[in-house]
Amino acid sequence: MAVLTVVHTGRNGATRVISFAGQVVNNARYAMSGSKTNAMKRKAVLEAVRAIPPAQDFVWDGSDEDDRPAAAVELAAGIEAARCKRGRPVGSGTKEQVAICIDHDILEAFRAGGPGWQTRMNDALREWVKKHPTP
Repeated sequence: MAVLTVVHTGRNGATRVISFAGQVVNNARYAMSGSKTNAMKRKAVLEAVRAIPPAQDFVWDGSDEDDRPAAAVELAAGIEAARCKRGRPVGSGTKEQVAICIDHDILEAFRAGGPGWQTRMNDALREWVKKHPTP
């Protein structure tokens, strides 16, 4: 699936949209239903984008904070935050995953307390170890 949309706003406020949305299979283009396509090839689109003078780049007018482009620092922070949220949460590094058989009644008692039952079980074991030091 290839999707490319370029929005260009001229000095007079007119907006041009150059877009391509389609699927390329064996060098044949199939349009997605409801999408607008044009006959421009990739090279022509790149040339059109490069031909837009920098003076016509988007300039924030200060009226709507949602339209403000992100600063480089904000963009980097957003990318880092997105990376941090992906995948399994990082553990403390002090725990080891093990397989252990526990009686049903003991397990039910800890689970009955709701979320955090594994932490409570770990705390109970830690307390027992403190009271019963190994020789």
